[in-house]
Order: sequence, then C-alpha cells, then structure tokens
Amino acid sequence: MVEHDKAAIIEVLNLYGLALDAHRWDLFDRVFTEDVTAEFGPAGAAWSGLAAFRRSFAEFHARLDSHQHTMMGHLVQVDGDRAHAFSYGNWLLVREAAEGGPVWQGTGWYDDVLVRTARGWRIQRRVCRLMSWTGNPAVPVPDGEHNPDMQTNVLHRHSEAGSVAFLNAIGAQ
Repeated sequence: MVEHDKAAIIEVLNLYGLALDAHRWDLFDRVFTEDVTAEFGPAGAAWSGLAAFRRSFAEFHARLDSHQHTMMGHLVQVDGDRAHAFSYGNWLLVREAAEGGPVWQGTGWYDDVLVRTARGWRIQRRVCRLMSWTGNPAVPVPDGEHNPDMQTNVLHRHSEAGSVAFLNAIGAQ
C-alpha cells in the first residue's frame, strides 16, 4: 500500500505544474486541501485557504505570456494518513512586454505535508524556496499579494536550521 500511496502523491505533485501551466485552476482541488497553507518565497507571499491561493495564482499567471513548471526529484515519506514530500522545481516565466527581456528562470524546492482525504492525497502545507534564478527579474511583476522575492536560499542552511519538514519526518535532522 505504501508504494501505491507514494505513486499517488507523486501524481499530485506533478499535477500542480500542469494545472499552473494550463491555467486549469479547478485542478487545484485535486492538489490542495481547502485549508491549505502555502508559503512561496519566490512570490514573497503566503496564503491560507485554497480559494485565496487559487485566485492569487490565477491573477499572477494571467499576466505572463507563457510559463513552464517542471517538478522532479520526488521524495515521499508516508506515515498512515499523513505524508511528507520533498521535490525540486524549475520555473520558466515568459512576459514579452517586460523591459529588459522576456524570460526569467528559477530553480528551487518544495517541502510539502500531505493528508489522505476521501478524494485522495492532497497537499495541506506547502513551503517553496527559491535556490537560484537567471534572466530578467522584471518578468515576474509584483501584483496583489505577489511581491517577487529574488533572495536565494541554500538548502543545507535550511537543513542545519531544522526547517525542512521532510528531513524532520525521516529523522534526518
């Protein structure tokens, strides 16, 4: 059963990227719980609740001409009806009207807590951290709750501080 759970969780993590890039905000219902807490360092913001999170991400991504989110390197620890997941992401944002060039690319990681619901696994808490970026920082325009933060994060420093939930869950801190 654990292997089945891990596969289902990885599917949820990957569906997030597709939902963003296809502007299928309804798919967030298949990714997140209604009471999700989402802290996105690159956005310079945090949200409580799915409705606010979905609305804000729809508004931000509508200002871009195109974007691609790649999820990879998934690690999953299942403990009954709760799980922790860690994955890496690459984000390519394109906005043709951006002065200084149309492309910004970032890399970082997601540290997630998931719960099993009647409708399957859902992310209840997500922390996203930017590790590096290149390109035009004017592409991700501030809008509403989004105040892009280009400060980079070093994973081993977060690990040393004990702030990576996945590492705590597997007893690696």
